[in-house]
Amino acid sequence: MHVIVLGAGVTGITTAWYLRAAGHEVTVLERQPAAGLETSYANGGQISVSHAEPWANPGAPLKVLKWLMKEDAPLLFRLRADAAQWRWGLQFLRECTPGRTAHNIRNIVSLGLYSRAKLQSLRQELGLQYDQRSQGILHFYTSEAEFEAAQEPARIMREQGCELDMKTPDDCVAIEPALAQCRGKIVGGSMTPSDESGDAHAFTQALAARCAAAGVRFEYETRILGLEQGRQGVERVIVANAAGVVSRRSADRIVLCMGSFSRQLARELGVSLNIYPAKGYSVTLPVIAPAHSYQVSLTDDEYKLVFSRLGDRLRIAGTAELNGYSTELNLVRCEAIVRRTRELFPHMTDGQGAQYWTGLRPATPSNLPYIGASKVAGLYLNTGHGTLGWTHACGSGAAIADIVSGRQPALDYAFTAATCRPRQLQAVAA
Repeated sequence: MHVIVLGAGVTGITTAWYLRAAGHEVTVLERQPAAGLETSYANGGQISVSHAEPWANPGAPLKVLKWLMKEDAPLLFRLRADAAQWRWGLQFLRECTPGRTAHNIRNIVSLGLYSRAKLQSLRQELGLQYDQRSQGILHFYTSEAEFEAAQEPARIMREQGCELDMKTPDDCVAIEPALAQCRGKIVGGSMTPSDESGDAHAFTQALAARCAAAGVRFEYETRILGLEQGRQGVERVIVANAAGVVSRRSADRIVLCMGSFSRQLARELGVSLNIYPAKGYSVTLPVIAPAHSYQVSLTDDEYKLVFSRLGDRLRIAGTAELNGYSTELNLVRCEAIVRRTRELFPHMTDGQGAQYWTGLRPATPSNLPYIGASKVAGLYLNTGHGTLGWTHACGSGAAIADIVSGRQPALDYAFTAATCRPRQLQAVAA
């Protein structure tokens, strides 16, 4: 079959790779001049199965209220006259019950474990290099209340097969000596030794090159204007090239991997996706004090920040701002990340040379992405990965390639059914 993939972020590129490996003719359409230039460009860098507790959890509603007027809050709702935002927010509140949270954690862990294994296999097969590190991820806590609240989610993750051990403050410093700079603030931690980190942008571009070498066709600087249906369902994509010339591309199957922009395109066909952009920020700093710089990837759970070492760069990323589709940098939020970094690691950086970035992460209220067939024949979904697009990209790409090919994916996950509502599939042997 000829399959068109819409979008060349990390999710679109992994989708293209696995579809091509399954024997399909594949074309990727992307509005940017190269792969991985939007949300995949400068994210936190973590392949984090242990980052499975969704934003929507029993403690979230009170936190959101407390953070409403705080410009530098970890999760900031900017209330707008926007029906999509309010619909998303109401469903977010419904996902905050203990039962829904536990259900979502289990599915996020299942997808994460599968995806990490697929990434490791792909890296070994292709010899990909992207400043990867396989030293695990250490979550540390500077609030007793946050540390206590982390115990139950950690128990659920362990039940699902995530290797996660609780640690004392001294254990945390032993794992990452750079934390000695803030030893007095740390009340505990958890370690997932099998988690990883790496540069998602470098990975995406490297895999895109392998896709092209394997026969995948790329059309960059191509805007996607709409989809057309025929007798067999969705059959054509309406596009405009860099010169503005409009044309059509035909395919047997189309996979929607357009991140935060998936909702609008799907809505034209009557497919409702509850995706809203969660604007995330990152700061990239040069390593100027190697002896005081972290090596192990870290998560500051109280402030919702992640820290990754990418060669001679330090990447710090996090926070979420629900404020429409603007990608304008908010310097208050950027500077808050640097300020927290300097509080934790006063000898590591002076803040000079900071490179700020923001991207729109396609968030669902539950943190579960849409992976599967839509209710419209010929249209498939691989979108809505929120903060875990890099973590879940390889598993999602492999799963949607199986689904498009008529196979049941080798993983236990609440896949999208024909009505775009989750249904549980049983695990099968990989």
